[in-house]
Amino acid sequence: MQRVNDNREPTSEEAFAQCLDESGTTFYGAYWCPHCATQKAMFGRAKKALPYVECSTPNRELTSVCADAGIESYPTWEGPDGTRITGERTFEELSELSGCPLPNDLEA
Repeated sequence: MQRVNDNREPTSEEAFAQCLDESGTTFYGAYWCPHCATQKAMFGRAKKALPYVECSTPNRELTSVCADAGIESYPTWEGPDGTRITGERTFEELSELSGCPLPNDLEA
């Protein structure tokens, strides 16, 4: 089956998620965390482009990657300079943490 070439412009959420990834920002979360699900939903289909690290095993134990990183709550966002913020965050707060410019249509 041949795939259709998608030449569309990325959405603002996709561009912002890509910038978060390229900036070195990391989003630590758990599949069972409702706040993480809300945070991902904020990005719509661009959630696949987020720099997301899953911190939970299927039996809800902390993964070694997240244990080694000292993650204690979800969601945790870590900026390129190592600054961490926890809880659901706005696009504006993630822009400030990451240094990524906020697309005009994502501003509150």
